Amino acid sequence: MAQDESPEPLVLPRLETRKLILREFRDSDLELIREASGDPLIPLITSVPADYTEAEGLAFIKRQQGRLTSREGYAFVIANRADDRAIGAIGVWIRNIDLGRAAVGYWLGSSARGQGTAAAALSAVSDWALENLEVVRLELFVEEWNIASWRTAEKAGFSREGLLRRWELIGGVWKDLYVYSKVREFPK
Repeated sequence: MAQDESPEPLVLPRLETRKLILREFRDSDLELIREASGDPLIPLITSVPADYTEAEGLAFIKRQQGRLTSREGYAFVIANRADDRAIGAIGVWIRNIDLGRAAVGYWLGSSARGQGTAAAALSAVSDWALENLEVVRLELFVEEWNIASWRTAEKAGFSREGLLRRWELIGGVWKDLYVYSKVREFPK
């Protein structure tokens, strides 16, 4: 009988900053998914369900947990360090890791915005990815209108490279997105 040749699942590290913990999704994070589902933008530009039910929320959490097994990438909850309450999500997607690239995406619940939280989480995740994954380049794609996300990317050390025209289908409309990158620096 042939032995199962399935690749090992990825292992999600626990990352910490002064105010945040970046950890795995848990079923107890349903309140975050409920809050995000009610946001006018998050369901439009992510896979968070627009019409929240507990079943849809749990299915979203299971999809995030499954990204390790499918080797799609690393899906982290952004949680307050003080009480471990989930306030957002951030991920590193490794579809192009064989080319030395990975993509990063993030979102925060409305109650956590405007406090530097996304930039702190993005800095922690991008530093970890550049040090621990076989990538030399992280890419981030941001909607033209999302000024807060531009600022977050730039505060976390990403540089805007240009505008990708008709890059992604969002809400049934092809949208232009800015591409940002953060690259691993090599000794000279």
